[in-house]
This record gives sequence, C-alpha cells and structure tokens, in this order.
Amino acid sequence: MVRESSHAMPFPEPAEMNVHDPRLTLAPEPAAVPPRRRLAALSGGQIAVVTILMLVVASIPIWTNPVPPLSDYVNHLSRMQVIANIGKDPNLSRFYEIVWQPIPNLMMDLIVPVIARVVSVYHAGQIFLIAMFALLISGAIALNRALFGRWSAFPLVAFPLLYNHVFLVGLTNYIFGIGLALWALACWTFLREKHWAIRLGVSTLFTVSLFFCHLSALGVYGVGLLAMELYRLWTRRQEPLGWRLVDFVATGIPFLPALPLLLLSPTMRLAEENYWERLGKIDGLIYAVQVYSDIAAFALLALAITGMAWAVRRNLVRFHPLFWVMLAVCGIVYLAMPRVAFATYMADQRLPIAFVFMLIACADIDLRHRLVRRGFLAFLVVTLLVRVIEVDVTWAELSTSTSEFRASVKRLKPGAKVLVAYAKGDGGDDVAEYGLVHAACLAIIERSALVTTVFSVKGKQVLHVKPEYRSIVDNEDGTPPTVARLLIAADREDPDAPKYWDNWPKHYDYVYLLFTDSDADNPDPAHLTLMQDGTNFQLYRVNGSATSAVPQRQQLSAGEPQR
Repeated sequence: MVRESSHAMPFPEPAEMNVHDPRLTLAPEPAAVPPRRRLAALSGGQIAVVTILMLVVASIPIWTNPVPPLSDYVNHLSRMQVIANIGKDPNLSRFYEIVWQPIPNLMMDLIVPVIARVVSVYHAGQIFLIAMFALLISGAIALNRALFGRWSAFPLVAFPLLYNHVFLVGLTNYIFGIGLALWALACWTFLREKHWAIRLGVSTLFTVSLFFCHLSALGVYGVGLLAMELYRLWTRRQEPLGWRLVDFVATGIPFLPALPLLLLSPTMRLAEENYWERLGKIDGLIYAVQVYSDIAAFALLALAITGMAWAVRRNLVRFHPLFWVMLAVCGIVYLAMPRVAFATYMADQRLPIAFVFMLIACADIDLRHRLVRRGFLAFLVVTLLVRVIEVDVTWAELSTSTSEFRASVKRLKPGAKVLVAYAKGDGGDDVAEYGLVHAACLAIIERSALVTTVFSVKGKQVLHVKPEYRSIVDNEDGTPPTVARLLIAADREDPDAPKYWDNWPKHYDYVYLLFTDSDADNPDPAHLTLMQDGTNFQLYRVNGSATSAVPQRQQLSAGEPQR
C-alpha cells in the first residue's frame, strides 16, 4: 500500500482517513504483480532528472528558432523591444510611448525587457518561452504532489501538450499564467489546514500576480479553487452547515484585490465587448491536443487512450476524488464561457488546455513494477518525440519564409513607416501561416519602424502610438486591408467611415503584402515598386513616400477583437 504523506490534500480529514480506502490506494492488489518483480517507485530526485531531460528535448524547437512562427508572438516581442529601448532610440521614441497602467496582460512586459538588458530580445523571448514550459510542468507536478502526498511521474504525460493550438496563436501571457495558477492551487492545497491568515495571504499574492498575467489565468485559478472547495464542502457535510459555508465563501477573499485593480484598469472600458458562440466549442477541445498534423494528434490520442485503458484495467492508475468534481466544474464553465470577453477573442477556446493540465495533476500511477515503469518511460519518450518532431519539422519548413522575411526587413530604412496588407481576405487562417501574420513587426525590432499592425490598443497594452501617428495605425486590432481595399483608398478618403489606410501613398514608406502567390504581379505600379518577392510575401517601396508630419485623422473603423 502507498503511505500517504501528511501534506496530501485533506479530503477527507487525516483523523477520518482510512488507508484502506480504495480512493486513496494507488497500488494494485498484491496478486496483480508478483512480489519478486516489485521494486521501488521513481523517487522525487529521479522524477526531477526525467523532467529536466524531457524539458530539454521539448525545448529544441524553441532554441533552434530565434523567431518561432507563433501568430501573436512577434508582435508581443516587438513591444518588449520598445519597452527596453525607447529611452535610447530616437525613432522608437518618435513613434511610441509606454504608459504603465494596471492592465491584466503585463507579465511578459515585466520580465522580458529586463532579460533583454543582458541578451538580445530574441534570446530573452526564448528564455521566457522555456520558463513558461517549465512553469507548466512543474506546476502540474507540484499540484499532484499536494493532492497525493508523494511524488509521482504521472504529470509528465502532459509534456506533449506544451505545444498546442493556443500556444501557436502566441497567447504567452495567458499560458504563463496557467503555470502560475497550477502552483497557486498546489500552495492552496498544501496550506489548506494551516492558519487561515497564511493560506489567504499566499493566495492573495498569487491572485495579484495572476491578474497581471491575464484575466483568463486568474479565472483558471478561480475555477480550480471552486472545484476544490465544492468537494471539501461535500466531504464535510456532517459538520454544521453555517461554518462550512463561511469557510467556503472565505476562499474568495484573496480575489478582492483584483476588483479595484480592474476598476482602475483601462481594460474596464472594454467590459461590454462580449459575445457567446455555440459553434467552435468542439474546436476548443481539439485545440488542446492539435498542432499541425491531424495524424500526429490522432496518434497521440490513440497512444494516450490505449495506455490509460491498459493501466486502469490493471489497477495501476488512480484518480483523486477531486478529479470528477474538477471535470464537472470545468465542463460547465467551458460551456458557459463567451467566445469574446473584454474584447479578447478565444476567451472560451483557450480554457481546455488549462483544464487538461489541472485534470492530469489529479491522477497518479503505480510504477513499482519494473515492466510498468519501463513501459511508462517508453510512452513518455515516444509521445514527446512525436510532438517535438512534428513541430520541429514544420518549423524547419516554415523557416525559409521566416529567414527571407528577416532579410527583407534589413532593406528598410531606420524609422520607416510600414503598412501591412493582405493579398487575399482569408490570409492567416491556416495554422501554417501563423508565423507570417505579425512578421512585419520585426521591422520594429530591427529598424525601429512604425508598423500598422503593432498591438497598441488602449486598455490592452501599455504600448501606445503617439497621437500624431495614431490615425495611420490599426487601433482596433482588426484585420489588415486587402489589395482591393488599398487600390480603392489610394487617392481618396471615405469621410463617412475613415480608415487608417486612406490615402496610404502619402503616409507610408513601405508596404508589406502578405500571403501572396508565387511571382504575383505588382498590384499598383503607379504607387509601388517591388523590392523583394519572398515566399508568401512581397515588400514594396511606396513611390515618392512622404516622411514628414502625419495629418491628424480620427480612426473610427472597427476591427476584429484581439486574440
């Protein structure tokens, strides 16, 4: 039998705990495995070594790609460059300003620019991504340790899920927050029977930190606590109801500091931009396991289902009772969550990957049998390699376009104004095109340029475009104009619905045309001169471009919400 540590999650109370309770027994029946074949399970030190080795392997695609082809990542990275260098770069200070406010999307802004003081911003971004991976895995391990009272290797099955669709979209602050939320849940579990002041104080620190990661990450922590406390409320049902309800409600006290922070935040002005969608709920579940290849995703699912069925059938895997409560609560929250909340897209579809990590932490496996241990380690190696190879091969194929784009940026003059446009309306919808969506923001990093697609919406980012240039950039995180729209707006403005690209030849020095076909013709020779015809993009110089003052125009067009 497995001896439970006193640090295990107190459900039920230690005084009431029956070590023969099948809910808490993680070892198989004696007859299932011959005693002569039984050995010690993996120790905490051995699990740490395996974790580090797997983290190194999982990080290979990150370290070998200075600019990982993640949709929003380069845009965020360009903001890190501005934060780190605006005080010493006259072009950056001419176009941009940093307005520090309590915005629930700041974790990367607080960490990466500091690292960028000693390494390049590209390396600083890579370090942040690897730290994000480490936080996710270690958080799952810590929560599992808190629940079961001993170290377990089972959370390592989450390694292939470090790469998921939400990651490819580039929601780095949110994913970092998932890892922090897992650690917060682990600390809550460890401290549940300690003095209430310690428990609530630590939880308050995590709550404030999660607020600055992302509101969705704070919500993930809240969902986890709700499941834990609902289960605790049920297991103590023989105690007086009044005291149990007081204890239950007190769990929300650490969230109170987030309320004034949100009220003081400019994000509050976006509170009405919400809507719910039924379509896409299944896609959100798929996003937790899918990256590029459907075959690889199905293979991983098949391996996971087969392995889990085999282990459960032989009584090798046990689920903490919290698992089922967590599953129910997460399911209800996911179905109720809107698609857009606070003008942030994928508000619901980003949740399943966080819920999967929490659920994985609620399971344990008995590895005292040599055959089981070897099989489990083989499973970890195979599934991780399948995912890493899938990502690395795809990124290698995409690196041609990325390298060409970085080279094209070198051809821009410092301090240029760059307009981004799409050759086709559905550009960027395919996951293989994500790396190109915000690639033009490399011009901010390399040439201190003004780029129309930089994330600068008030209430969402601390980076703002200065007033004199604000009318010629996207202030709504919308979709860039298509070629057809550029041709229409080249020599005129629409007084009824002005767009930031109206009269574009007068305001920009260069145009990046994305998602082009091979050898595509110049769409507007009168205004554009081709400088580079790259893989899926073209760089044009605007003929007779103006570099003087920009006319003051109020940009009123609405766009799609930020992802």
